Amino acid sequence: EALLPKFGFSSSQMSCLIPLWMGESGWRVNAANPTSSAYGIPQALPGSKMASAGGDWQTSAVTQITWGLGYIRDRYGSPCGAWSFKQGHGFY
Repeated sequence: EALLPKFGFSSSQMSCLIPLWMGESGWRVNAANPTSSAYGIPQALPGSKMASAGGDWQTSAVTQITWGLGYIRDRYGSPCGAWSFKQGHGFY
C-alpha cells in the first residue's frame, strides 16, 4: 500500500489490487505459471520483464510490486481499471 502514491494511486485502489493479484499469484513472489512462463506477484510475462525494476526481481516483493504498479498505470490507468478488465476478460 505504501507504494501506491509513487504511481499516483490512492490507498482506495487496494480494494482492487488485492483481489487482482490474489487471483493471479496469491501474492506469492515465486508464483510461476508453467504453461505461459508468467512469474511473480503481478504474473509478468515473461517474468524477466521485471528486471527493469530491479535485479532482484525473482525474489523481491517490492521490486515485483513496483514493476506491477507501473505496468498497471501505463496499461490500465489504475488497479481498479486492471481489475475491471480482468473481470471482463479473465486476464489482465
